[in-house]
Amino acid sequence: MDFINKKRMPVELAHHKVEEVTYLVDQLKVRGLMMTPHKEVKRIVIYLRGGKGQVGRVRAGRLLQFADINTLVIGPYYRGNNGSEGKDEFYGNDLHDVTEAIRLLNRSYPNAFIHMVGFSRGGLQGLLTFQDLPITSYIIWGGVSNIHLMYEERVDLRGMLRRMIGHPRKHSERYEKRYAINQISATSPPILIVHGGQDHQVGIHQAYYLANQLEQRGAVFRTYYQMKEGHVPKPFALKHTLHTVFQWMSDVEQGHIKDDYDED
Repeated sequence: MDFINKKRMPVELAHHKVEEVTYLVDQLKVRGLMMTPHKEVKRIVIYLRGGKGQVGRVRAGRLLQFADINTLVIGPYYRGNNGSEGKDEFYGNDLHDVTEAIRLLNRSYPNAFIHMVGFSRGGLQGLLTFQDLPITSYIIWGGVSNIHLMYEERVDLRGMLRRMIGHPRKHSERYEKRYAINQISATSPPILIVHGGQDHQVGIHQAYYLANQLEQRGAVFRTYYQMKEGHVPKPFALKHTLHTVFQWMSDVEQGHIKDDYDED
């Protein structure tokens, strides 16, 4: 099965066609934004958005950061968001919206490298899905790695989490299903952890926690910490972050991963 609908968007780019795509997931019509290069697709980047609803929505400018002349970039909206059918379950069946998009693209471009980028809420979205997919690497950027840490840290989001998931004590099994670390092993695809030391939306302790857990499991990973940056790096720092992300993707594709990604 391919995308069931493609709607050309009013964004004019020299090297890419921008479309809103629709595909079936669990009998629901789910949408996403996709940038397809005019030239051969050699790399695919799956951007996993943060937030919920209009907060953190997928935008062309964000996807464009990961695009080059041979890279296709797609950002699923997730069910229940921006015209997609269904209800956002916050790491529930909405995970299928990610996995199905990747399987669709892998069938269309079987020789392309596939990298996932999980930003903020999308961090855990990626950790819960990347294990059994044809993924080259995963980049978690300012991302949630532990739902319990998120509940403790974001007092302002506790009401939303209780509505969508339940209370951590009363509905512990629902939180356990969203505990991604148990799925990660030494054979998992390599992970790049990107985080800002002044991030007040997703504290850097989420990154420290993930790095510690990955080290214990013998997983391949690198870290890139910008200790003076917040949730979204300032323009000059953002340039360095994107350079690091692109270098990481190239290194993984070429079969060698450098050790020089840490920044004080």
